[in-house]
Amino acid sequence: MSRQNSDAVLDTLSELIRINSVNPNYQDGVNELAMAEYVERFFQERGIETWRQNVFSGRPNLIARVPGLNPERRIVLEAHMDTVAVTGMTIEPWNPKISDGKMYGRGSCDTKGGMAAMMHAVANLVTDKSTPHCDVWFAATIDEEYSFQGVLALCEPPFHADAAIIAEPTELQPVIASKGLVRWKIETLGRAAHSAKPHLGRNAIEYMAHIITAIQQDTIELARQSHALLDLATCNIGVVRGGVQINFVPDRCEIEIDRRLLPGEHVSEVLNHYQALVDSVAKSHPGMQVVMHQPMLTDIPLETDPDAPAVQAMVQVLRYFGLSSKLCGVPFCSDASKFGAIGVPSIIFGPGSIDQAHSAVEFISCSQVVKATEIYQKFITDFQPQI
Repeated sequence: MSRQNSDAVLDTLSELIRINSVNPNYQDGVNELAMAEYVERFFQERGIETWRQNVFSGRPNLIARVPGLNPERRIVLEAHMDTVAVTGMTIEPWNPKISDGKMYGRGSCDTKGGMAAMMHAVANLVTDKSTPHCDVWFAATIDEEYSFQGVLALCEPPFHADAAIIAEPTELQPVIASKGLVRWKIETLGRAAHSAKPHLGRNAIEYMAHIITAIQQDTIELARQSHALLDLATCNIGVVRGGVQINFVPDRCEIEIDRRLLPGEHVSEVLNHYQALVDSVAKSHPGMQVVMHQPMLTDIPLETDPDAPAVQAMVQVLRYFGLSSKLCGVPFCSDASKFGAIGVPSIIFGPGSIDQAHSAVEFISCSQVVKATEIYQKFITDFQPQI
């Protein structure tokens, strides 16, 4: 890629970082509207068709389309517009700076670097007067950082695609598997009393201690489940709340659990397993009341067939550029699984490292952003869906 084109990609990334697009569900959040408007202008100024898909008021997905030789076939490049909060950051979140080949700022890594690369890869088709084999969509979606409502709206019928590339920081490694997720609360109910006479109450925290111990023992059994690209299923108790003050017997206690699923595991079956575990603990402790709340968030695992034409096309593109084409898995969730759920062969691929995502000093390698642009463009130029 020429120096001029490389600079243009990084200029776009810089402008994207300047836009505060913190998910409104987080502290000091706004929304993605300003981002959608910027992406819309970017493509309209280049004569590329765009439209908005309204998901929530003031929070649209933005879609751009370059027509291909076969309009019945479609490639989708997707990147989310929202970011996590900036609380705890030790750099200026919306003032992008380049140092030692890295660009700093909130969203630089997750996932505005991949977004800028995708935008230019699609726009370059028009600049180069190159007609792809099939239609190419670029979709900038909302709400990936909270509940995936943007991609869920995008994937509603009659949506279809022959391949999807989802921009997430994978250090230019092709990812075809990711873990699923279920998050929920368990609550123990006791009876309040004065701490001077604890025998008059029922201690909900002590009840919860038995639940936590049972979950810890059960988690050891997860080591029996393994996946070639994803390793082990995991379970983490991330939040404990209970009690009012030190001289009360607490009448309530709750925990929040994050359980990561492997391909082949289903949310309903996992929750049924933990319900049975909780019921067993309660049965052995008379007076204990335990409530399993409905999930706060779920996501299914992703497992794309390594022999799918889209995957093999990406392998060939990476080999063309002399890069590693080893297929990988990641433990984190993304928009990709929603494409996979409707049968779209999906690859998570982008510049940057997940280690910098959501961090106090978020940054991305500028050279990786530029290289990602070339990779995305060659993929959408070369890929030919099977008829």
